[in-house]
Amino acid sequence: MTLAEHIPVSRVEWKGAVRIIRSAFPPIDLFEDIADPADWPLLISAEQKTNPRIMATIGNLDLVPVGRRVGGDGTSYLMAPFTHASTDRPSRFTDGTYGVLYVGNVFETALFETIHHHARFMTRTTEAPGWSSQFREIVLSVGAQLHDLRGAEAANHPALDPGSYEASQGLALTLKAGGADGIVYPSVRHQSGECAALFYPDCASDPVQGRHLDYHWDGKRVDLVRDAGSGEVFRLVDLP
Repeated sequence: MTLAEHIPVSRVEWKGAVRIIRSAFPPIDLFEDIADPADWPLLISAEQKTNPRIMATIGNLDLVPVGRRVGGDGTSYLMAPFTHASTDRPSRFTDGTYGVLYVGNVFETALFETIHHHARFMTRTTEAPGWSSQFREIVLSVGAQLHDLRGAEAANHPALDPGSYEASQGLALTLKAGGADGIVYPSVRHQSGECAALFYPDCASDPVQGRHLDYHWDGKRVDLVRDAGSGEVFRLVDLP
């Protein structure tokens, strides 16, 4: 099972799915306040006359097909991963030339996925131990026809290699070019968890901000997570 056309497609309907992002990224007013995406180009053109930095906030809107854009409350969390895609930030299912919205089916899966990537960043930058950047939990729904790598026959698929994105990026590029909406796959960071890599923002809906979280770096790994609202601290004992 290596060819894209051999991967089955499943309808994925997740309520209460979770995405965790850095709190440094604020909501984007255009996406939040103007519900009809058809109005965006004209508004952007007008705003640029007085605010030349607006595109740095909005990103590259051309990366999202007009018919697949979403607007209204909370939709910054759905649009931003696509309009701010960059080849400086490749990931499992993109080389950075297009955006992907990554979602965990449950909170723990999203948590362990982000912890893995945060730990890699902290290691590369030789950060001192301590409480590091704040994150925010986004709770949302997923509803899409996705290419499915969860079956037993896909267990050894090269796209699920925990240490390399070469095969997964190639697969995603082929699927996206063929009109796919995304991929559902077993998490390689959280045993029993599932993830979705969505190629378009309209594959998800109803995003609501949840908790603010702090990650603690002990010099080698993220060992503690703190709920910034309640002050509760949780120790990560069994990292998968």
